[in-house]
Amino acid sequence: MTEAKQNTEQNPIETAADEAADVFENGEAETEAAVPDYEDLQARVEELEGMLKDEQLRGLANEQNLRRRHQEEILAAHKFAGQKFATEMLPVKDYLEMALLDQSGNFDALKMGVQMTLAELQKAFENTQIKEINPQPGDKLDPHQHQAMQAVESEQAPNTVVSVMKKGYTLSERVLRPAMVVVSKAEGEA
Repeated sequence: MTEAKQNTEQNPIETAADEAADVFENGEAETEAAVPDYEDLQARVEELEGMLKDEQLRGLANEQNLRRRHQEEILAAHKFAGQKFATEMLPVKDYLEMALLDQSGNFDALKMGVQMTLAELQKAFENTQIKEINPQPGDKLDPHQHQAMQAVESEQAPNTVVSVMKKGYTLSERVLRPAMVVVSKAEGEA
């Protein structure tokens, strides 16, 4: 196989240019048989343009397919994002339903069942990276994790936690709900 034929398989535009250069370099242009017809050249140009257009269309189609697949993957990720958490919550629901079905009237057994359910819930939270925000009295108010619900006069330094009304929670270090707290204020502050 000649070098020109090998190049045709690789890049048809460069091959045509190389063939034309070879014709003129070898002096074959002087003979009429070696000079290609205008129609032949025009047909070759149209063939190369067609091949280029085909490659462009294939590239565009490939790009569209990649975008479509990417969007489908994103939709699936959103759709099933809560699957792990939901799986972890199923035993908690089962335990609560069993507690409601208990007709024994035994308060201690009911309390033990609720404690077991809470333990299962805490396990589910750990497995899904949900952590409590539970500030202690005297901690400085952190506006990124705490929400001051009330300010009261206290012996503590201003803007410190006096008590927690509701715990907060984070999911992978993103705040789901800030801890709702009562904070101290300086005496005489409005």
